[in-house]
Amino acid sequence: MGLGPFVFSGDEGRWFSGVWPIDFVGSPRVCSARSGCELADMTAQDFLNGNKDRFLNELFDLLRIPSISADPAYKDDVIRCAESVADHLRKAGADNVEVITTPGYPVVYGERIVDPALPTVLVYGHYDVQPPDPLDLWTSPAFEPVIRKTDLHPEGAIFARGACDDKGQMFMHVKALESMVEAGNQPVNLKFVIEGEEEVGSDHLDDFLEQNKARLAADVVLVSDTGIIANDIPSITTGLRGLSYVEVKVVGPNRDLHSGLYGGAAPNPINILCELVASLKDDQQRITVPGFYDKVIELSLEERSAMAEAPFSEEEYKASIDIGATEGEPAYSAPERMSIRPTLDVNGIWGGYTGEGAKTVIASEANAKISMRLVPDQDPDEITQLFKNHFESICPESCKVEVSIMHGAHPAVTPIDHPGYRAAAAAMETTFGRKPVPFRGGGSIPIVTSFEKILGLKTVLMGFGLDSDAIHSPDEHYGVFNYFKGIETIPEFHARFAEFHAG
Repeated sequence: MGLGPFVFSGDEGRWFSGVWPIDFVGSPRVCSARSGCELADMTAQDFLNGNKDRFLNELFDLLRIPSISADPAYKDDVIRCAESVADHLRKAGADNVEVITTPGYPVVYGERIVDPALPTVLVYGHYDVQPPDPLDLWTSPAFEPVIRKTDLHPEGAIFARGACDDKGQMFMHVKALESMVEAGNQPVNLKFVIEGEEEVGSDHLDDFLEQNKARLAADVVLVSDTGIIANDIPSITTGLRGLSYVEVKVVGPNRDLHSGLYGGAAPNPINILCELVASLKDDQQRITVPGFYDKVIELSLEERSAMAEAPFSEEEYKASIDIGATEGEPAYSAPERMSIRPTLDVNGIWGGYTGEGAKTVIASEANAKISMRLVPDQDPDEITQLFKNHFESICPESCKVEVSIMHGAHPAVTPIDHPGYRAAAAAMETTFGRKPVPFRGGGSIPIVTSFEKILGLKTVLMGFGLDSDAIHSPDEHYGVFNYFKGIETIPEFHARFAEFHAG
């Protein structure tokens, strides 16, 4: 029996270096058309089954690279990760692979054109990751991937920053390409755009798309940066919320002041910031920015009823994140608040003295980062300006306020009668054994609306992560089942899309 080099923690929580039996990840048989392995009628699934241990190890190598786009200290690592992705694409069988420079981090491009008469699928993903902070909340180091069993992942889950968002899901497409190439069955032309700035707003992707319209010509975009409801309930994301992200600063006195000498007369920017933030929602949890809801499209009762068919337990949801109750607009269910309703959340707030011991000062300034998730037809630029105008207008005369625009994204919807959606639904029904549920996602992928606006392409959001995978949080993870199920399903998508496109 072959062995794969992994690190594993059992339920008792002890760590040790060792090996994992190949029986865990599949047959040790390795078959390759290019290497001359003789296996009649080998399929992409056959190749996957014979190479699961290697597919895991190669993903681990990618996860060890701390490609944190938000922190300039990791610039060299981000670029190194781009080069690694390009190398993996070449080895998988892609042609014309390039690491293309932008004013920010590079875009990795590759393609494999088998027949100009066939439809073309443009695959998008990103190789950058969120910062791992707070580090002390990780059970194991963020960039030292390990496999651990969990209740939701009895076959094991890969714990590492980027395991699910988005290295693990992006890498499924690279391995699916390799599997199709080795099986000699690629039913569509493929193009890959893998970027390194998704976690900081994809600021340079629009220009890249504009400059490469002819090169990126395709029939549909395929993205796996979303998830499914559960491992036994496949689903396809048909919509994403948009985003407006700002940073606010309240400035008071020209220096930190002694709270005994000045308290009671001098304005306290921290107090004022808290009051301003608190005023941004009313007692019904509705956002108080004038004009905020003017363009929100209200779904019909029929549409809301169809969405409600997706299984959801509020008790299980509360237990999963250890809260006593959910919050939000009373007229909407928790799933609706997380998908078809706009939100406003403080993502960070700071100011004054936060060190050990006491220091009785009135801080000279206070700051906060605020994100607003948007729904059709809210425009992020318009919402940002409405917020800026409102926040400046409610600041008292005793202080000054600054609103800095960080980044934004438009909401997006893909109809369920689109050939790409139909192909994804058929593919998932084949590999999961049941029809997937269409649902609206609560997150944002800024580039999705750019694909439609600039390239004229709809995007199919066929992801395999779970809400519980802790993306953007400590102990991010991705199920081994999900990783391999993605590699299994992607070739099925391409086959179905070729059929539906021809029909």
